[in-house]
Amino acid sequence: MRCGAAPDLTLASGFGTVRPVDFTFSPEQEALRAAVRAFLEAEAPREYVRRMAEHDEAGIDPSVWSRIVDLGWTGLLVPEEHGGLGLGIVDAVVVQEEMGRATFPGPWFSSAVLATLAARALGLAEQLGALASGAQRGTVALEEPGRGDPVERVRTRASGRGSRTRLDGVKPMVPDGHTADFVLVAARTREGLQTFLVEHPPAVPVATLDITRKFARIELDGTPAVPVGPPGDHTALWRRVVDDAAVLLAAELIGVSEAANRLALDYAQAREVFGKPLSKFQVTRHKAVDMLRDIELARVGVHYAAWACDTDAPDRESAVAMAKAHAAEAANHVTAECIQIHGGVGYTWDCDAHLYLRRAKVDDLLLGDQGWQRTRVADLYFAGL
Repeated sequence: MRCGAAPDLTLASGFGTVRPVDFTFSPEQEALRAAVRAFLEAEAPREYVRRMAEHDEAGIDPSVWSRIVDLGWTGLLVPEEHGGLGLGIVDAVVVQEEMGRATFPGPWFSSAVLATLAARALGLAEQLGALASGAQRGTVALEEPGRGDPVERVRTRASGRGSRTRLDGVKPMVPDGHTADFVLVAARTREGLQTFLVEHPPAVPVATLDITRKFARIELDGTPAVPVGPPGDHTALWRRVVDDAAVLLAAELIGVSEAANRLALDYAQAREVFGKPLSKFQVTRHKAVDMLRDIELARVGVHYAAWACDTDAPDRESAVAMAKAHAAEAANHVTAECIQIHGGVGYTWDCDAHLYLRRAKVDDLLLGDQGWQRTRVADLYFAGL
């Protein structure tokens, strides 16, 4: 994404003056988008997504994952010195939008995004190299029961030191936890929040609303773990990991919204009622305009938040919170309207509309739901007055 310098694009807000940004992706980023879209259309069409969702516990064909590794995409966010491409959040947004459009199954987000961001923040060179090369797949065990701040909700405890460290607690929704080679666990100690590496975690698959993305429950009962990362409290590190990952989850929601919108529009133009296309009726046209508005506003917010993360802009935190909140709200609205436009057909298993709705609902809850994100924006806003 290019950052322009036109004075008339400078914005003033309650968070201070925001530097101008040209929201235009570079030719290299557009080429990456085209490559990812072509790959997903060829390797992960709707039939494949449904097959993985309904009949495959791992959520992905090993040959498809192998091709993703060969393309180097698993190293997208890994620094070059560790064998990756060394790209940023803006570049990853391009990929995430396409992954969302395809409701791509498998451990892409859990390993190539979430675990990679955590390993990068914690300075785990060995794990970064393994993730980039595809030698290992990782995930993160952060979320715990409750609402609000996902970092503050952590109640899992760590006891002992060094090789004698043991973890006790429950992580009810760990993305791809049952197929990951390792999991980075956030747990409480006397020093504060710290991070622990568990190889081949004791995970059990669990069913969730989103059948296209696999989750597992990890019960830690004196489970051996290895402390990783810098000394001291890791709260600030985990907050940054959550923020960067939340922006990329919001980018995925943009892709989900676009796909649901296209499905609805195609149906509205093809379906005839009383001798004319459904798209000619005023109520359908109003729905279509509202859906488009929500998608485009969410897209601008997500792209700005990605740029803010890459540049450490002063309003990064508020930009992230607004992007995640609005992208989730937009996706929930668009995917629900997609079902409404389809009418009775939209409630059937054979119609893909429910796959988009499922992904939107669960993505909303991950890494801070939209209600908490709005509270966060309000807190930041009033703190700055």
